[in-house]
Amino acid sequence: MNVFSYFCDENNFSDLMNYPNKKILPAEWAEQQCVQLTWPYSGTDWAEIIDEVTACFVNIAREIFKRENLLIVCVDTDKVESFFDEEELSNITFVEMEINDTWARDHGGITVFEDGKPVIYDFTFNGWGLKFAANYDNLITRKLYMAGIFGDSGHKNCFDFVLEGGSIESDGEGTVLTTAECLLSDNRNNLSEDEVETKLKDYFGLKRVLWLNHGYLAGDDTDSHVDTLARFTDNTTIAYVKCDDPHDEHFEELKKMKKELRSFRTSTGGYYRLIALPMADAVYDEDGERLPATYANFLIINSAVLMPTYNSPKDEIARQQLQKAFPDREIVGIDCRALIKQHGSLHCVTMQYTSSQFPPKEGERSI
Repeated sequence: MNVFSYFCDENNFSDLMNYPNKKILPAEWAEQQCVQLTWPYSGTDWAEIIDEVTACFVNIAREIFKRENLLIVCVDTDKVESFFDEEELSNITFVEMEINDTWARDHGGITVFEDGKPVIYDFTFNGWGLKFAANYDNLITRKLYMAGIFGDSGHKNCFDFVLEGGSIESDGEGTVLTTAECLLSDNRNNLSEDEVETKLKDYFGLKRVLWLNHGYLAGDDTDSHVDTLARFTDNTTIAYVKCDDPHDEHFEELKKMKKELRSFRTSTGGYYRLIALPMADAVYDEDGERLPATYANFLIINSAVLMPTYNSPKDEIARQQLQKAFPDREIVGIDCRALIKQHGSLHCVTMQYTSSQFPPKEGERSI
């Protein structure tokens, strides 16, 4: 199968395709066409642990292309190709371009259905509120579109709004879960909660926005992205991080977050089913600063869920809890201790594209 030549049976998307004159922000569990990775290299902050983080990326890549197509954005195709054999390469498309870093969740495009047709929304990425350089990463999605990577999918410039994919969770039915700490932070949009909510509703055709005002992770550079704290696993279930240790600095904030989650109602008026994920064991860098290890940073792909692990007994507890949330999917653990050294984890380095119609592979593209 040539990469991106496959278009999923639209019967799998009946809920998404049959909404005339509407916008739909699909849930992550909708059938996917491919996942994007933006590959680390020695010219980034990964330089000191480039071999370690590359091994992690290879493991993620292999689990993805077992089940769907993979798009790799990188600065050196030949180098990245060397990590895979010929059969594996048949399911990968490479695009070369300059990059600042590897957090595809936040610089990647966001798939939205307009009148049943996929459109790649391209929001401004400014390095999480001007904390880090993002001049190259902010151009990735539009360059991919210009190179024809998104095929017949549309492309929408949303440059008037700063938004990272890790900051929003969609149930696919008009509800988004997000955090006030991130979307209302300085150096992003300078808008009030009502103004941000109006923007989100206009862009994504939402019925409502659920705001979390509590919850954080030490060492997180994103200002509390929701994908580190609480995730939809279906339209009536939320998996969330729970801290049971009263001596842990997160205890009170995560307790308040749970209270907020318990107060939320589903679109039909019931309470959400909540599935607790353990607070990951504390991991520290060489300077003694805590790193943002979290089990909530999982990636849903076709037929499986890729879950970050941290060489801890809690890994198995998290796996069992996620299996409750996804009884029909394989839960696959991937050691992500390398990723948290740069303050992110598995979901942060990936971006899925839902039902987008990509072109057949025609060799690598350089931009």
